[in-house]
Amino acid sequence: MKKVPFFYKIAILLIAAALRGSIGMAQSDKATLVEDFKPASSNQPGKPYPQVNSQARVRASISAPQATKVQLDLGGKKYDLVKDDKGVWTGESLPQDEGFHYYQLNIDGASVPDPGSLYFYGAGRLGSGIEIPAGDGDFYALKNVPHGLVSENIYFSKLTNAWRRCFVYTPAGYNESTKTRYPVLYLQHGSFEDETGWAVQGKTNLILDNLIADKKAVPMIVVMDNGYANKPVTGTTDNTARPVSIFEEVMVNEIIPMIDTKFRTIANREHRAIAGLSMGANQTMRIIMNNLDKFSAIGGFSGTPNYPSADVIDPNTFLDGKFKDGAAINKQLHVLWLSWGSKEPNPFPGSIGAFRNMLDKQGIKYAQYESPGTAHEWQTWRRSLKGYVSLLFKN
Repeated sequence: MKKVPFFYKIAILLIAAALRGSIGMAQSDKATLVEDFKPASSNQPGKPYPQVNSQARVRASISAPQATKVQLDLGGKKYDLVKDDKGVWTGESLPQDEGFHYYQLNIDGASVPDPGSLYFYGAGRLGSGIEIPAGDGDFYALKNVPHGLVSENIYFSKLTNAWRRCFVYTPAGYNESTKTRYPVLYLQHGSFEDETGWAVQGKTNLILDNLIADKKAVPMIVVMDNGYANKPVTGTTDNTARPVSIFEEVMVNEIIPMIDTKFRTIANREHRAIAGLSMGANQTMRIIMNNLDKFSAIGGFSGTPNYPSADVIDPNTFLDGKFKDGAAINKQLHVLWLSWGSKEPNPFPGSIGAFRNMLDKQGIKYAQYESPGTAHEWQTWRRSLKGYVSLLFKN
């Protein structure tokens, strides 16, 4: 019998140990799985899957008899599903952060929405999303309180030469109290999302309804528009040219005048605020610093105008010196709010930290909030909105 070389024996032993370990971990992981799964609140009516258990694990299931491999793609990780004798694939994820998450299924290499979930616009497409119950979810729960109205407003933008729309929240009592005028918050989404983000994933109406009912926020109008507004391209066939954003011009010259005309607003800077998440934070901070005659408050959720840089900011040159005079900014801004998740990925901790250091150096006052146990995700921004709007229009 031919002698097996020593290093082959070692390799075989290592492979066997690894297999035993992986099997053991899989069995241990399965043993700790709590079987109290329930259909997610974000499912389509009557659909049993996906499900969530008390450990915040997600169970996905789909019938795909002809498929050879099916995975759950959630939270930056792909989980293999197991096929039964009826061709139904089922599997679970590791525990997820509280709140809302986009996800998809991968069937033989093709990424597709889960037919069991409602669809949400995010990551540049309509796709699946799942709600993981949160311990503090009461502030955006549907309750027996007076409810406001979210309306869809379609308008033609001469600046972009295109039809656009925004969603507008008006508080409870707006239609009945026809002589009352309201302050306005302009609220912007993040990259690869649109004007539906805050109204749907963000649960803005429920957050405002509950805060107003508890007298923790002033009744206000909230305008949620699309942050993608580009200069029309004419006379060129170059499809690779990067579009030129003119969202600031659209906001100042079209959206605000339209809202002040169509709704009963208090049309001055003292009663006008702006905020955004991620890309929207970058946009809105630049907008307010260029238009301090239009706004008196700014909220930056998981984003600052120096993104993605973590370099030290020179206030004399940054944004053309807009932060050079800290004392003047303190007089002009009633609220400057910064927030982020405790688990934010790079480069956000660095860029937000550099911006805060600059504010501290300039003596500029700001409120800050760190969302515990969440990353660059909707639960961070829901909590941020709750904290921010509680401070608005109270001077």
